[in-house]
Amino acid sequence: MGYAVIAFDGEDEGALARRMAARDRHLAVITEWAAAGRLAFGVPLFTPDWRSVGSLMILEVPDRAGLDAYLAAEPFAQGEVWQRVTVHPFRIAPLPYRPLPKPGEPTPTSRTHTITIAFDGTDAEAPARRQAARTAHMDRVAPLAQAGQLTIGGAILDESGTRMIGSIAVTAHASDAAARAAWAEDPYVRDGVWKDVTYWGTRMAPLPYRPLPGAAA
Repeated sequence: MGYAVIAFDGEDEGALARRMAARDRHLAVITEWAAAGRLAFGVPLFTPDWRSVGSLMILEVPDRAGLDAYLAAEPFAQGEVWQRVTVHPFRIAPLPYRPLPKPGEPTPTSRTHTITIAFDGTDAEAPARRQAARTAHMDRVAPLAQAGQLTIGGAILDESGTRMIGSIAVTAHASDAAARAAWAEDPYVRDGVWKDVTYWGTRMAPLPYRPLPGAAA
């Protein structure tokens, strides 16, 4: 198990300047954490008009101390770039993912992927809906990972780390509309598991990532 850090920058006029001022130090930290296997995945969040508004960081650390160590080292967390940060226990689904971009590969200059952040309902029947749809959902996403359409995905967990309450998925879709259409027939959408869904554009910078769970070494 690890943690998903969903962070949003400030909305004032100086927000972008603060991000750019801290960017090189941020890249140095996440490069170190990726090489050590403690950062499984990290990308920026963009609006549809390609405005940078935050970050998604998925950590592979054993406990809260590892999360706290990352936030203490992260310039975006310490330099007033991130103004609103939510953290969720998170488990990456073991699937046959394609390799993530490696150092030396170019960083795209435009949107290539979409981050889908989806929370389940909060009613008493929500856990049963997820459980009933889970096998069909996993059967659907496994070939998407193998084909490179699903870059990474997994379950948001409650604070105890035992109950699934949502999902995060990064897919190779260049628009919200394309991602929404792709998920429309997924059992988690079709059967009403996901109730609160948001989409963010992103691109992936090449980092020394370790293979994701389920991916070939």
